Amino acid sequence: MVLKKIALLTLFLLISAVSVSQTKNNNFLYAGRVEKLENNAVVLIATASSVAFNFTGNECSISLQSADSYEHHNYVSLVLDGKYIGKLRIEKGAAQSFPIKITSNKKVHTLGIYKTTEAQSGGVLFTGTTAKLTSITAKKKKKIEFIGDSITCGAASDPSDIPCDKGEYMDHHNGYYAYGPVLSREIDIDYLISSVSGIGMYRNWNDENKDEAIMPDVYENLYLTKDNSKPKYDFAFQPNIISIALGTNDFSGGDGKKERLPFNAEKYVSNYINFIKMLYKHNLQAQIVITNSPMVNGERTIVFEECLNKVKSAFAEDKTHKPILIFKFKPMTPKGCLGHPDVADHKVLADEYAPFLKKLLNEK
Repeated sequence: MVLKKIALLTLFLLISAVSVSQTKNNNFLYAGRVEKLENNAVVLIATASSVAFNFTGNECSISLQSADSYEHHNYVSLVLDGKYIGKLRIEKGAAQSFPIKITSNKKVHTLGIYKTTEAQSGGVLFTGTTAKLTSITAKKKKKIEFIGDSITCGAASDPSDIPCDKGEYMDHHNGYYAYGPVLSREIDIDYLISSVSGIGMYRNWNDENKDEAIMPDVYENLYLTKDNSKPKYDFAFQPNIISIALGTNDFSGGDGKKERLPFNAEKYVSNYINFIKMLYKHNLQAQIVITNSPMVNGERTIVFEECLNKVKSAFAEDKTHKPILIFKFKPMTPKGCLGHPDVADHKVLADEYAPFLKKLLNEK
């Protein structure tokens, strides 16, 4: 899709502090690309970023607001006591209160609020809950970061509420059921999603890096934009594995209307190498895995594989970091909106990738 430059609208005069993944106080557990504000408020920024808390009793409501440079709706997914209970649509405007229906007799309940949409859809502001809170702690787990495009976002994957030919792009997102979060839950690891629809390594879906930022331009910014007024990403997560799935949009022919240059393998490989070097500066011990795309097929598959092999070869003499590995997804005929994988397709991708990553993590 065409990327939009968006900035989070400052809705409250709050002193902010940057926080990424698994930072916590006694009552709230935050994960993913988030920005913590005072009074336990938090902006959920990127796909599947979340806030979770424990509470007692049978009553709970949460306050959420869609926060962007322009007013529009947004979505979160809710997980209560380990069970997915659906998506919430957060309408534009002031913060709204959402009652949570408690169905179990457990003494202590756990509610997880996950941003269903991506960073480019604006932030979701969590401003609090009426629940009677108890302390929450995080189990120590191995960690993985997924860097990618709309596939990694879980974009256009879920028409269950609004059909593909209706609504807006964000209406069909379901980041909670994207392949990264799904496989992470399967193999019990913590995850971080850094993805943007339409983005590429040297060019985007319908832009030659003239009007829109590519992933190397935005990755080091917390909000995954070029807005320098926003905080920088602090790299506190420190994943064991960084999975990079970028290339679908570099290889894309665009919309067929705007001028599109032939794929430039040299530029793709060069940008990829420099991007990995940047990642190493922040994540010295990370194992990097680079992947193909289930949506790139035909002759482009061969070129894609050649490019990934060149990227890997560029680090062949690197004795400081772990050797770069390549994972190949099987070709897929996606069944989601706009030619994207749907939720069932994401489960297929997760099942393909999970054994590879689990074996890799167990070797460490």
